Amino acid sequence: MLPDKENVLENAKREISEIVEHLNSTTACFTGHRSQKLPWGFNENDERCLAMKIKLKKTIEAAIQDGYKTFLCGMAIGFDTICAETVLDLKRIYPDIKLIGAIPCKDQDKLWSAKDKKRYKELLKQLDGIRCIYNKYIGAECMLERNEYMIKKSSLLIALFNGEHGGTEKTLSFAKQQGLDIIIIKP
Repeated sequence: MLPDKENVLENAKREISEIVEHLNSTTACFTGHRSQKLPWGFNENDERCLAMKIKLKKTIEAAIQDGYKTFLCGMAIGFDTICAETVLDLKRIYPDIKLIGAIPCKDQDKLWSAKDKKRYKELLKQLDGIRCIYNKYIGAECMLERNEYMIKKSSLLIALFNGEHGGTEKTLSFAKQQGLDIIIIKP
């Protein structure tokens, strides 16, 4: 006797849910301030930034050793860019990890400097995938939706947070509501 359609459908839903839960449990994402809000600004050769980069690399490497295989990055100027470059650097040691760009809109770099645009375009070429929320910038909600997407797909959030109100604070709050593990690096 063949199983009824409802049982087959329920079993399929349960299997898909288990697969998604497993993928989320091996996915981490990032949130942090833009360069303008960081104590070193755009000077990544500042000793404070260099110290933060060392902490970040150790944090990501520990996550990899804990089983994280996929990293979602918003690809914004500042902490996101540093995270993307760090994951790409670690791919040489851990070739099975993936870096996915979760970009809010295709034109997120529209107002950036030529130097930042070039850096961004080079990073995009090296990603294992891209999830774009909107075709064009429609306002701050596309950034919010990008952040929510990353949180919903992850079980770990690695953040650079200086305590200021803004997008990073909102993302941390949402991650707490969703029950993610959170690691905060202080700038």
